[in-house]
Parts: sequence; structure tokens; C-alpha cells
Amino acid sequence: MRMQFSKPSDRIVLPLDVSNLDKAIALVSALAPFVGVFKVGFEAIYSTMADLLTLDWENALERLQKARMLARAISGKGFLDVKLNDIKNTVEKAAEAVARTHPRMFNLHATAGQEAIRAAVEKKGDALVFVVTVLTSIKKDECVSIFGDEPSVKVLQFADFSVDCGVDGIICAPAEGSLLRKSSKFDGLTIATPNIRPTWDNRPDDQDVARQLTPRIAILAGIDMLVCGRPITKPLAEIGGSANAARRISDEIAKALS
Repeated sequence: MRMQFSKPSDRIVLPLDVSNLDKAIALVSALAPFVGVFKVGFEAIYSTMADLLTLDWENALERLQKARMLARAISGKGFLDVKLNDIKNTVEKAAEAVARTHPRMFNLHATAGQEAIRAAVEKKGDALVFVVTVLTSIKKDECVSIFGDEPSVKVLQFADFSVDCGVDGIICAPAEGSLLRKSSKFDGLTIATPNIRPTWDNRPDDQDVARQLTPRIAILAGIDMLVCGRPITKPLAEIGGSANAARRISDEIAKALS
């Protein structure tokens, strides 16, 4: 069932792309009132794992305590961006382990295949399962080289068989998210999109600009959740800080919804 949101800020997904737990905790503490979901990805996960395995006992224990503190801080708002992508049995066991941490949501790649996706859905517990389609950094030519066709075609194909597997949501670029909303088959899916850029922050990054949208246009196109990192975590000086940046995006969402 498509997710429901009580207020505009609930639609903002903030990536905790940091290797330091203190920075992650500080971001959550400062921005919890202004965003709906905190995404914990590879950088934070593997940095924490490396600390726990390589530091001396006293420092490793301190890191473990901070990791548990972060988990409590994002309880109910955590998105484990683990992008599972392997054979069915491996994905099934991994999904079962991920579900034990009780995230709000976690994800896997569409390219893992339908059997693996169904296995993740079966083992998701109380979490929501999202499928990653074509990464937002992949441009048209590269997509054709990797997948055999352009993003608009492959995202629709991946979403088509993923919804048949029972997933809760799809992750794709905003340009393709707007295409998905034109098909009634995807009415029950929650669509989450990275590559969101407000008009007041046009700094270049590693995303495909051709597949990018502003928060306002994305919401008007029927996209549900907006993954927005650097405009919030590293805002331009004139914006006045991360909280102000998040508020501006929330206000833009609210105007689009109205």
C-alpha cells in the first residue's frame, strides 16, 4: 500500500553519508524535526563495522555504544540503504538479518532478480521493501551499455516485475518516477527519488542532471519521497544552516501538495 504522510517534511529522506558516528548523531539531533527518514548507507555502515573490528577494545566499545545511540535516535525513521544484490538464498538470509534491526525500510537491487526480490519481501518483517532500479548517477549511454536500453525503458521494466513480487516501493530518478505515476499498475507503490535539487542549489555533483527534478516538480509529478542530501547537510552560506534548508524544501513540498 502506498505510504501516507502526515506532514510535508515526512517526505524528505536525508542521507547520513558520513563515516563518523558523532557527525551522524549530530545530524539526526539537529534535523529530526525537519525530515521524515534518515538513510544509512554504505559509508556509515562499513565505517562503523571497520571501527568495531579494528579498534582496540575500549574504543570499539565506545563506537558500539554510539551505534546503538544512533539506532535509537532514528527508530521509526531509519532507512537501511543496503542495496542487496545476490542469489536468492543470500538475499533471503540478509533480508532476515536486516529485518531484525526493525528499520522503517530497506532496499535491494532489481537486478538481483524476481526470486531474490520475493525472498526479501517474505523476510522483511515489519519493514518496507524498496527496489533500486537504475542508479541516478548512470547516464543514458552508460545505461544502454549496462542494461541494453535507456533508463526510461529499464526503470519501467524493473518496476513492472518488482510490483508483481510484492514490493512496497521503487527507487529511481525523478524523471522516471514521473513516468511510473502515469501507469495505474504502480498506484499502490511508494516512489522515492534521489537526484532532487532545489532551484537555489545548482552545484554540480555526480548525478545525471538530465534525470533531475526540483522538489516542487517532483511532488507535482506524483513522487512520494525525496532523497535530498548535500543541499541540507552542506547548505550554501546564504541559506542559513541545515535546518533552514530542510524547512525551505518542506515549504516547497507543501506548496506543491496544495
